[in-house]
Amino acid sequence: LHQAIEAKERVKVERESKTLATITFQNYFRLYQKLAGMTGTAMTEEAEFKAIYGLDVIEIPTNLPMIRKDHSDLVFRTERGKLNAVINQIVECHQKGQPVLVGTVSIEKSEQISAILKKQGIPHTVLNAKHHEKEANIVASAGRKGAVTIATNMAGRGTDIRLGGNPEHMAKQQLAKEGVPDELLYEASSLTATDNEEILNARRRYKELYAEYKKQTDAEKEEVIAAGGLFIVGTERHESRRIDNQLRGRSGRQGDPGESRFFISLEDDLMRLFGSERISDMMENLGVDENTPIDAKMLTNAIESAQKRLESRNFQTRKHVLEYDDVMNLQRKIIYEQRSSVLTGSDISEDMQKILRSYIENTVAGIYGDSQTPDAMQVDMLKEKFMSLGIPEAGLSPILQNPENFTMEDATQTLLAAAEERYAAQEAAFGAEQMRELERVALLRAVDSRWMDHIDAMHELRQGIGLRAYGQTDPVQAYKKEGFDMFEEMIASIHEATVRFLLTARLQNQNTMVRKAVATPTSTNVSDEDTPKKPVVRKSTKIGRNEPCPCGSGKKYKKCCGFNETISS
Repeated sequence: LHQAIEAKERVKVERESKTLATITFQNYFRLYQKLAGMTGTAMTEEAEFKAIYGLDVIEIPTNLPMIRKDHSDLVFRTERGKLNAVINQIVECHQKGQPVLVGTVSIEKSEQISAILKKQGIPHTVLNAKHHEKEANIVASAGRKGAVTIATNMAGRGTDIRLGGNPEHMAKQQLAKEGVPDELLYEASSLTATDNEEILNARRRYKELYAEYKKQTDAEKEEVIAAGGLFIVGTERHESRRIDNQLRGRSGRQGDPGESRFFISLEDDLMRLFGSERISDMMENLGVDENTPIDAKMLTNAIESAQKRLESRNFQTRKHVLEYDDVMNLQRKIIYEQRSSVLTGSDISEDMQKILRSYIENTVAGIYGDSQTPDAMQVDMLKEKFMSLGIPEAGLSPILQNPENFTMEDATQTLLAAAEERYAAQEAAFGAEQMRELERVALLRAVDSRWMDHIDAMHELRQGIGLRAYGQTDPVQAYKKEGFDMFEEMIASIHEATVRFLLTARLQNQNTMVRKAVATPTSTNVSDEDTPKKPVVRKSTKIGRNEPCPCGSGKKYKKCCGFNETISS
């Protein structure tokens, strides 16, 4: 898709990107030796923590008793009726000085309510994660007398809403107005020892302002408590009870009083998922208008039951994804362990011998098939395959001359001996130290390139494997089986590429080899036009294809060294 857009816009079409590695969040977290966490809303997900991570969830009681009043949900027939009720509740609280925090599910809904409040002349602030730097200050002021704050469910989490206001934030805001820079604002409330006069002056001013605002907020807090504390207005139920609990939990902290209520319409997404049409028809037949709510505990319980079903469905979806990734996870461990042993610089010569043996055994078995001895075509296949690896014809001559005497096992032993002889010759030519480095380079290159292709292939398999269910086949089991077969093919391909590289490599110079990454960046931030082009300089005289070969053999260059260089390249 990216390349298609580049072509449409007539810009340079970059190479297709390749996935180097992939892992789900669950398997990533499982890589840690120790897992722990703390949250105020984990109890609703207790089963998932236990099933996926083997973690127990322990509920710690609150510091002070929670005295917030959680009212039953009010259900309206239409979205318009719900919004009218929300506005009426906000106006009622504002008039008696009770602060209100309105939670919405989207930025659009928060701006819609804001527009209605502007027409009503109700002062308010909107918090929708568009202004990150102002979030803390807006939330810190949400507990002041008569304050109305509209926020999305994701905005402002983790900041305490103190009834009457937050004197620390108010003092810092005043310092900022007086021209104190940001770095000094942080130091103003810090307890770090210092002899910097600027910081000390900022701290003195901060303490003066804090004491002044503390008196003001303490007096205001008593008025807010008398009005009922912070009132939470939820304009819609979320799919997850955790999000609703987080919204409710902004009120009634540290033993403060508070109230919460959710306003729901039968046109909300959650209600439409669970047969709200029947309830809507019943309300219409009974003559219930759009501004008349249903206030029933039974209905609230039904909504929570719907949320539980949705959470269970979402959990099963995540669990299903994890079952597929567990297949890749086993393969990932094998590949990464092999890469790690190579990258740490350990001696892998013994592993190379095993790879050589495995490759020859599998190759001979693949050519022989069910035959006891090879026929003429199979002999030609053996000759072509092993001579392309650099094994001289002399090493194959026993099989080529008397194929009828060679069973599969005999042929394997003969070809293995010839390959080991070739391997020893390569090591003698390169030297033991450089041969060990060559082994690491060869294996890394083969593993990295094949693993990237394997990730793409497994992704393609995953896209369509769900259709196997129509054939009464478990898609996960089919994915495991075919994924294993593809992994076996990838391992065989890695072995072949490694063996071929080691047996056919030619010594060009005595410089130590440098490992290079197989996956190079597909693009950079620097354009081709910004980078000056260097002219290509030929370091040696070009030899014509029909000229005599400089090695002194008397043959034409294209029939002698030129031919060998072409094969090598």
